[in-house]
Amino acid sequence: MTKLGQKIAIITGAASGIGLACAKRFSQEGAAVIGIDLQDCDDWQAITAGNPASRFQRADVTDGAALKAIADSVVKDSGTIDILLTAAGIGDGGPVNMLDEAAWDRVIDINLKGTYLSIKAVIDQMITQRSGSIITIASVEGINGTEGGSAYNASKGGVVLLSKNVAIDYGRLGIRCNTICPGFIETPLFDNLLDAMPDFKADIKKQIKLGRFGRAEEIAGAASFLASDDASYMTGQSLVVDGGYTTGHSHGIVELMGLV
Repeated sequence: MTKLGQKIAIITGAASGIGLACAKRFSQEGAAVIGIDLQDCDDWQAITAGNPASRFQRADVTDGAALKAIADSVVKDSGTIDILLTAAGIGDGGPVNMLDEAAWDRVIDINLKGTYLSIKAVIDQMITQRSGSIITIASVEGINGTEGGSAYNASKGGVVLLSKNVAIDYGRLGIRCNTICPGFIETPLFDNLLDAMPDFKADIKKQIKLGRFGRAEEIAGAASFLASDDASYMTGQSLVVDGGYTTGHSHGIVELMGLV
């Protein structure tokens, strides 16, 4: 049996980027995946081909009633919700004095409130079954500040602490909740934000100890571990997957010493 065989997983933000990569990985590992996104997904046929019980539904993660209706339909069809992964998110920002209130609200609503509503939609079922793995996608920008990142940093920092609270509140009921904090991962969101700022993009790359940007599939590998029984004693943790970006500073000393 594969790592996630017979598991039922709900993934938000499943149409592209990290969410889609996780959907593909979970399907390969044997899970039936219910993907949720506001946008259509052209690649979903590959997932349903691997498991006919998988399906894709369009929904807005800021619509709690819609999320609850999807969760209820999953329980009706399958009897369980084993995994929730929240990958829906947007990037926007600027210094506080340059960021209008509507932009702030949109980032917080999708990134933070959307995570809360997604968890709220499944948590009663997980309480009933006394099991479940919740994986939230935050960011290294949720543990360290970044210039101009007021709304995004705040939203992802909120996801980190919300996840810890979920782990505290529901751990004794057999429910685990962990966060993945990706670094700079090559996704449509990443491309949209950084391709317009080539100097900034080059500077970021210099600070990544592995010397490259990450791939969505690498985040999916971490998510597969957290979703599986291999992580059965792990909850309330923030797993940083960033190529060493947040490890510390490099100042060229090892180059001067002839190491590289």
